[in-house]
Amino acid sequence: MKNKKYLHLSIIFLVLVSLLLGVFIGRVWQVRGLLTDDSGEVKITKVLDLYSQSRSPEVEFQQFWDLWDKVKTQYVDQPVDEVGLFYGAMQGLVSGLDDPYSIFFVPEEARKFARDLSGEAFDGIGAEIGIRNNQLTIIAPLKGSPAEKSGLRSGDKIYAIDGVETYDMNLEEAVSNIRGKKGTEVKLTISHDGLEGLEDVMVVRDTISIPTVEWEMKDNNIVYLRVSYFNDDTWGDFDKAVGEILLQTPKGIILDLRSNPGGYFDTSVSVVSEWVSSGVVVKEKFNETDEREYRSAGKHRFADLPTVVLIDEGTASGSEIVAGALQDYQLATLVGKTSYGKGSVQEFEILPDGSALKLTVARWFTPYDRQIDKEGIVPDIELEEMFVDIVIDEEAGDIDFRDLGVEKALEILSK
Repeated sequence: MKNKKYLHLSIIFLVLVSLLLGVFIGRVWQVRGLLTDDSGEVKITKVLDLYSQSRSPEVEFQQFWDLWDKVKTQYVDQPVDEVGLFYGAMQGLVSGLDDPYSIFFVPEEARKFARDLSGEAFDGIGAEIGIRNNQLTIIAPLKGSPAEKSGLRSGDKIYAIDGVETYDMNLEEAVSNIRGKKGTEVKLTISHDGLEGLEDVMVVRDTISIPTVEWEMKDNNIVYLRVSYFNDDTWGDFDKAVGEILLQTPKGIILDLRSNPGGYFDTSVSVVSEWVSSGVVVKEKFNETDEREYRSAGKHRFADLPTVVLIDEGTASGSEIVAGALQDYQLATLVGKTSYGKGSVQEFEILPDGSALKLTVARWFTPYDRQIDKEGIVPDIELEEMFVDIVIDEEAGDIDFRDLGVEKALEILSK
């Protein structure tokens, strides 16, 4: 046992010294004396203490260039790809913020991201993903997407992609691994309710091109209006839908923002302005003293029209702006579940070489100063379940569902 103990401690010594104290490699024996007690055993407390002393609070950029030159000239496989080093350094710089929403994109990934925001069709599974509590999480599957059809739900945790663990995987890498050509499969190891319930879900990728605005007339002349995303096409489609809806002189509106992961900020402000006739619709706070207010603008065509907004755990970002403003001004009753809580503001800038930076620059607050980020929007009426399965034909396996959110909204608006 004693030999095993010394072997274990020696391994710890070698690993920690190589990882944490490489700068002292030229003074091996001196370092060993600092890390051991009188018996020669390595003491972890001494390792950590020495490591803390070696970390300077000041930034020495010369150290970066020294490291660059060392890697460039001494790496075993020559010549070293300087472009790869450069982009790797840029990615490392941004990842040092420890913010899952701040990302540096190499040119090809920047092009893909810009394409997604534009509303252009792409191949994938049709789900918005993010990182919640350091865990890759499905924010929302898009309606009718392969992700939704495979049973993936808002809040599902993704523990592996095609067998590769997602622990410590950044968002950009995860998205890249999940995407692929139409007709190919991706295996996601997910859990609906914790590690005990892990299961593998096979999703067949498809071309994702889903309308972001849909509406239909329900009973009692109540309109059901679904907004699934805020991209380049959304405002034009929404503006057209509003004109069509008003021709029906509706009694009320059900605005469905469930599993809406957000998108363009300006579009969400334009949408909520249709209900808010005047005043601030959202606040953007950059720090303790610097903030910007965005006020209602437009025609306010839905002002004074009774409205119920449906939200759930997949309601995020821009859709939380809409829900929060309508709730603050008591212009709508919110029904469902507490929203995701993605209330940070990212600027997306394409750089001269085609790479891009998505950087968190501020956080959103509702008109009455409620923080959205990590808090979410709490509904006025909470529903434990949003949908209930109905077996149509047990032998054939045909299943339909009741939308409890829409049913509750109809009940409220029909009074």
